[in-house]
Amino acid sequence: MTEWRVERLGRRGDGVAVAGDQRALAGMVLPGEIIAGEAEDGRIAQPRIVTPSADRVRAPCPHYRLCGGCSLMHASNGFVAGWKAGVVETALAAQGIAARVEAVRTSPPRSRRRAVLSGRRTKKGALVGFHARASEVVVDVTDCLVIRPAILAALPDLRRLVSLGASRSAEVSLAVTETPAGLDIAVSGGKPIDAGLMQDLAALAGAAGWARIDWGGEALTLRPPALPLGRAQVVPPPGAFLQATAEGEAALVAAVRAAVGQAGRVADLFAGVGTFALALAETAEVHAVEGLAAPLAALDAGWRGAPGLRRVTTETRDLARRPLLPDELARFDAVVIDPPRAGAEAQAHALAASRVPVVAWVACDPVTFARDARIMVEGGYRLDRLEVIDQFRWSPHVELAAAFRKHSGVDR
Repeated sequence: MTEWRVERLGRRGDGVAVAGDQRALAGMVLPGEIIAGEAEDGRIAQPRIVTPSADRVRAPCPHYRLCGGCSLMHASNGFVAGWKAGVVETALAAQGIAARVEAVRTSPPRSRRRAVLSGRRTKKGALVGFHARASEVVVDVTDCLVIRPAILAALPDLRRLVSLGASRSAEVSLAVTETPAGLDIAVSGGKPIDAGLMQDLAALAGAAGWARIDWGGEALTLRPPALPLGRAQVVPPPGAFLQATAEGEAALVAAVRAAVGQAGRVADLFAGVGTFALALAETAEVHAVEGLAAPLAALDAGWRGAPGLRRVTTETRDLARRPLLPDELARFDAVVIDPPRAGAEAQAHALAASRVPVVAWVACDPVTFARDARIMVEGGYRLDRLEVIDQFRWSPHVELAAAFRKHSGVDR
């Protein structure tokens, strides 16, 4: 059996292993380890650890060997935090930007209030859990150190839900969010809704204490699943994007507040349901821009129902195709931007050409962020502060918050 030395971890958390002039990827390994195994199609499927790293720990989850939900649970907390900071710094360095991550803020175990689970019917019932690594097989989860206890406790009822509404030939997706009113569940891929299925779903949701269930666009609301965002209470559209943990959301809001400071007029781009807009509206007038109308409607309703907030306006606009231009940005003292994984290249060019004093940037992909950061720096901005906000503990996913400030004397 060939022995390999793990040089480093790639962006997805796999180890890059070397043996002579051969290179291969291996999962669940750490830099510096000596492993044994045979490579096939550039991958060592089941590496045996010959010499473990000092950063290796025993994974506490019983599903870890199979489940693809976590891939770094075999590494110490300190290693994972340092590795995620390094991923961000390396991506920026590749764009010619020297920067250091000032802090890594990691959400605690069992803190994910939103999870997308997979479900399949079986002859004896149903499976609900996460996919196995690099597989379409659903691992039936009995415990999970990531999701909130309320979601974990709901797994038996979610299996009943899959048994009721899934066909034997298709997988269903369940986006489950914990709210103060109960679980909010959006299901896709299930059987077509009819009166009988709706009646069964209503009975199950009522007995389980769920707040809302949306079945392929048909919503049954028992109690409005309102979430607190700043002083506001917002009922998000079914399946809407939300920050994964309350702790991560608080860290991101704190980072954005610190960057924006005393700005009186703020643009919130890719605003979603108002995570940042509603918090900043306590002290600033905010213009929230988002490509989808439904999240903005939820944001607006939340703002109107909250006392003491300053004015919040909304605009439905595809910022990838129609970014806010420099003349439109001129009326703002600060901009907050939280784009999807693809980043915001077009909006970055417009921001770089503007005179906005400060831009608070939240990103979920270090590579596209680094590309956009280079555009900002070339436009006269300085990357002033950089933090990793790790809401996806034990996964290779990396989120960050950054502040860009315009150099004094730059006129574009």
